[in-house]
Amino acid sequence: MPDLGAMSPTWVLPLVLLAAALHATWNALVKAGGDRLAVQALVMLAPGLVAAPFLLFLPLPAAAALPFLVASVIIHIAYNGLLAAAYQQGDLSQVYPIARGSAPLLVALGGWLLAGETKTPAEMAAIAIVSLGILGLSLRRGPRRAGELRSVVLALLVGLSIASYSLADGLGARNAGSTLSYIAWLFFLEGTIFMVIVAYLRRGRLVHSFRPILLPGIGGGLMAGTAYAIVIWAMTVAPMAHVVALRETSVLMAAGIGAFILKEGFGAHRITASALVVTGTVLLQLVH
Repeated sequence: MPDLGAMSPTWVLPLVLLAAALHATWNALVKAGGDRLAVQALVMLAPGLVAAPFLLFLPLPAAAALPFLVASVIIHIAYNGLLAAAYQQGDLSQVYPIARGSAPLLVALGGWLLAGETKTPAEMAAIAIVSLGILGLSLRRGPRRAGELRSVVLALLVGLSIASYSLADGLGARNAGSTLSYIAWLFFLEGTIFMVIVAYLRRGRLVHSFRPILLPGIGGGLMAGTAYAIVIWAMTVAPMAHVVALRETSVLMAAGIGAFILKEGFGAHRITASALVVTGTVLLQLVH
């Protein structure tokens, strides 16, 4: 089986944009679902089940990758719990941009400190423009809703966890020897462990929690797994901050889904913010 790391870097842009579209869609499924923690468990379990048979044929990740793999599993479990809690409190079109918008700058800082990925002033400006535009998509007019401050705090914690697991997986996959092996073990471990945790939390009502959201959860999981596998591969052949900034263009799609499908509203300020995201993304490609 060919390793994803052998693919050409020229595929980074279209594949990461595809990952962004898949990511926005599965987040909308989580927000629209009933028991969001149960949906998250299915989203994590589905790619883990797909990955399980490949573990029999793929080599083990190199020892140098194991600390990153363990860290990523722990952070991903925290991330999914925080994300479910944030969507329980707030709108998709607010929580999602805050969570995703705070990640690119954090990853740029972490990539510089941990991997020596220096950035030119133009690259940092482009990443900042993307982040500001993403955060701008979270703004809305009108009175503050009940629980909104709590949802904002949870979304910021989600953003911190996104940056943390992105750095762990970028560095882990680079040291794994086999990108596919790293991805398969990550999906299998985080999916099974998180399902065990949710099964305990929903004991006595597990079937009741899963029955109405089984298909959306599994479908969202397959999309989530495909999207993040693309992102992990991309971080082995391109700067991590660039990949994360491109991935976070998914907020444009999530904002549209939130506004026009979930009826959460969309205004002129969000159109301006969307233009900033597009501008920053284009600039990031021109200066790279």
